[in-house]
Amino acid sequence: MKATAKDLRFHSKELLDTVKRGEEVLITYRGKPYAKLVPITGELDVVPEGDHQLFGIWANHPDTESVDEYVDRVRESRV
Repeated sequence: MKATAKDLRFHSKELLDTVKRGEEVLITYRGKPYAKLVPITGELDVVPEGDHQLFGIWANHPDTESVDEYVDRVRESRV
């Protein structure tokens, strides 16, 4: 099935229902293929939050002892 980017914007539920039935949906933008919606097969590889290798990367970092002060320092350069 083909759909336009506008169809994706305004009819996403119907397009997801199509994918749920097992069909692929080719999304076009200005008449050219841009993306494809495909059904997921098999189980998703979901990693529990605590087991992810990047979880807690800032936990013991000295810059984040006081989160408020750290955010203020980062934002200073934007002003």
